[in-house]
Amino acid sequence: ILCFAGLAYSFFPFIIPDQIAIVHAASSDSSLKIVLVGVSIVLPVLLGYTFFTYKVFHGKVSSLKYD
Repeated sequence: ILCFAGLAYSFFPFIIPDQIAIVHAASSDSSLKIVLVGVSIVLPVLLGYTFFTYKVFHGKVSSLKYD
């Protein structure tokens, strides 16, 4: 993880070294706002569903035993 972080830091303003910067590779502001709204709606629903299913199925499986 540290090696990947160091590599990302060394390339920082560029996506492709010395060719495309992060600012030039990003989408327009309006499309990024739409994605933010979508993520802010879907992510809590997804996390809530995951928590709900964990609570429903927690403790219902017993340990595996071979007779």
